[in-house]
Amino acid sequence: MDTLFPLFDSEDDRPPLAARLAPKLRALADQSIFIGTSSWKYPGWVGSIYSKNRYETRGTFSKKKFEEHCLSEYAETFTTVCGDLTFYQFPSPPFWAKLFDATPRSFTMALKVPEDITVACWPKHARYGTRAGATNSHFLDVELLKTLFLRRLRPYAERVATLIFEFGTFPKSQFPTPDDFYYRLDSFLEALPGGFRYAVEIRNPEYLSPAYFGLLKAYGVAHVLNAWTRMPPLEAQAKMPGVFDADFIVARALLAKGRTFAEGVKLFEPYDRVQEPNPAVRSALVQVANHARAHKKPAFLFANNRLEGFSPGTIEAVLEQLGVY
Repeated sequence: MDTLFPLFDSEDDRPPLAARLAPKLRALADQSIFIGTSSWKYPGWVGSIYSKNRYETRGTFSKKKFEEHCLSEYAETFTTVCGDLTFYQFPSPPFWAKLFDATPRSFTMALKVPEDITVACWPKHARYGTRAGATNSHFLDVELLKTLFLRRLRPYAERVATLIFEFGTFPKSQFPTPDDFYYRLDSFLEALPGGFRYAVEIRNPEYLSPAYFGLLKAYGVAHVLNAWTRMPPLEAQAKMPGVFDADFIVARALLAKGRTFAEGVKLFEPYDRVQEPNPAVRSALVQVANHARAHKKPAFLFANNRLEGFSPGTIEAVLEQLGVY
């Protein structure tokens, strides 16, 4: 396994939680179980995952320096990460080069495909400007995806854990029945080029049907098991026939059931400690990891700060239940 130049002379020189996590996560990666967080630019992790003095300028913590360089230190502890930053843009080639140059070649990233591909109708939100409320003409546009995203990312394909198509909740005005969505998704998945692992994350519980899982199986695409406000619990999703039919597994522990993203932010910022343990989600992540181990499939599991308040702490608890000491 190749690594960056070490930041520390020994594990003991790392921030305390990072020192505990790093060897355990590497041991799991040797079993093709990769566990990471959703994003990484959290100043609340300074002192536990990040070293404050590395981001100081003239003795003062620099948020700019931190955000530009903390991924390298993140990769000294974790073996993978889920990047939300690509959901809002089609990154340029220099952006990709800088991002991947910050981590060792053994480090992988799960990346969200831009919302330009997965949003059927633009949300009525001020940040969308004149597009707000309008139909998205590029919804499931394979050619746009190839041109502005996949071709630019191809040089780093081996370092991409999976590409995630995250679909928000569709109202019946957009897709009157689940079959209407499956029809559009079918032709899209069929046209995708090879070379990447693809995964679909949906937010409509009624779409979790044999037809949906059969469609994903036909194209070797994984379902993203997701703990989210209106989705069935992770444990329930893991028991659905066909959910593990792909040759890899993806799970994202995002929110407690019934809680919105905004509520999670309000409750838990600055994300510096676990505030609300979620035993059910932790247990489900353990079950998913054990399933992957038993069936010798690579698994990519991600925890979000908005689940319990501090995703590195969530991960440590999962590692303990997995018996990784």
